[in-house]
Amino acid sequence: MKHAGAAALKRLEPMLAEVRAARGLNEKSRGVFYLKGKAFLHFHEDPTGLYADVRAADGAAFDRLKVDEPGGAAALVERVRAASQS
Repeated sequence: MKHAGAAALKRLEPMLAEVRAARGLNEKSRGVFYLKGKAFLHFHEDPTGLYADVRAADGAAFDRLKVDEPGGAAALVERVRAASQS
């Protein structure tokens, strides 16, 4: 699975705007976010869709969420908001 390119990220722009609004996140490059100095969130694309890898609550691994569907995008935004408030 390759990292999401510019065209893929453009399709996610409304969701990315919500992610960017979360406190404490630093967008190192388009679509690649760090939280408290650690890699926190990035995006991938493949023939089955667009995915986000977001750091798990335990901080040890990443969880993959399908974000080109409303439910997945909403779940990601909630995870980002919760992590940025802790």
